[in-house]
Amino acid sequence: MGAQDSPDAVYDARTLGAPKMTVFGLQHMFAMFGATILVPTLTGLSVSATLLFAGVGTLLFHFLSKGKVPAFLGSSFAFIAGYAAIAPNGEVDLLPYACLGVACAGLLYLVLSALFRVFGPARVMRFFPPVVTGPIVIAIGLILASSAIGNASTNWFIAIVAIAVIVVCNIWGKGMIKIIPILMGVVISYIVAAVAGEVDFTPVAEAAWIGAPFLWDNTVFSLFGADFNAGLAITAIITIMPLAFATMIEHIGDMTAISSTVNRNYIAEPGLHRTLLGDGLATILASLFGAPANTTYGENTGVLALTRVFDPRVIRIAALFAIVFSFCPKFAAVIAAMPACVIGGVSLVLYGMISAVGIRNLVENHVDFMKSRNVIITALILVLSLGIAYSAAGGIIILVGGITISLSGLAVGSVVGIVLNIILPGHEDVPGEEPIALEEFDDLEGPLPLEGSYEGILKQKD
Repeated sequence: MGAQDSPDAVYDARTLGAPKMTVFGLQHMFAMFGATILVPTLTGLSVSATLLFAGVGTLLFHFLSKGKVPAFLGSSFAFIAGYAAIAPNGEVDLLPYACLGVACAGLLYLVLSALFRVFGPARVMRFFPPVVTGPIVIAIGLILASSAIGNASTNWFIAIVAIAVIVVCNIWGKGMIKIIPILMGVVISYIVAAVAGEVDFTPVAEAAWIGAPFLWDNTVFSLFGADFNAGLAITAIITIMPLAFATMIEHIGDMTAISSTVNRNYIAEPGLHRTLLGDGLATILASLFGAPANTTYGENTGVLALTRVFDPRVIRIAALFAIVFSFCPKFAAVIAAMPACVIGGVSLVLYGMISAVGIRNLVENHVDFMKSRNVIITALILVLSLGIAYSAAGGIIILVGGITISLSGLAVGSVVGIVLNIILPGHEDVPGEEPIALEEFDDLEGPLPLEGSYEGILKQKD
């Protein structure tokens, strides 16, 4: 991964014209919809508020990351356990306390962002070579795959229709059809599902055309009055804040996946400190107004890999669509009525593309699997990430002072991979050689490779 553009990719979508850019943005919006609205559906939060702050959070993220990173921020699944702990049945009066805990968890992003800003990307990237990041990216796609299978299994025929449309459009499609396969898959399979009687449009008919995306009583601000329960607030904060450690590690994995897909090192430029800041502030803002925590979305990374249109402007168009449609309850009802089999069929392709990006990261960076250290690191990352994720508990449960903390498989696998890469012999650092000043590396601008000797990288500056 380096400074050269991928020859078959589009980095400036303006060359395609406004109509095509608009369609690309719509495609990205549909790609994130299924998972994004699933979180409020499971927790009891507002779907419209979720759409609004997914869009606003994405725009805030792009502003803070200099508009360079083609990432969409949607609902995070990592905090579902936190919502369930505080409001197990989606109680309206308890959800704001859970949102308060999530907002405080977002503050940890700001702390880590400051640390990255102080120490620079070079020191950080020493802990994230391709032998670590590649398997993490592979695990992200494979962990998500179970939800895709679960959704697709509700009606395999319609799910296969969605997959077939995507494959046909992407392989044999001409012109515009070739680069909007996800949107075509959603629309055509949705129509097939409706014809087959798989869609209940009753909520759509009952929904209003225009409405406020959130209510004041559902926000964190509504808590601070005579009925404020300080004990419950502290419990929510202590219970939910630790979940941020897992999501911050996943953020680095997502940034790696996007970097590898687009052939740009976004960890170096605009920098992890900016992307973490954007993710953290977006999470805080969404939580304060009663929406789920935000996170960079693998679904949209899959769309990038499939369409090869890498312009962040397209993502910002998707964000604007999400904001506009958040004020239309009828549209939210149309999306909520989308059958799980449609979402599952599309997700099977997208999640597979994420794992394929991780494999490509290993291949293109020539990770040597003749070395035992590389085999061990990769093996443990994959086995721990997948094994824990698919275990009965779904995580590593730790009791600290009566508080239950659950570490996701991806978090455990990532930490183990990072630690093993540090302590096992045979990494890039050669004993006895004079280290090159990291400050020189930090001063470099533009896209940088994730792996390579410092001498080779510094030649780019000369």
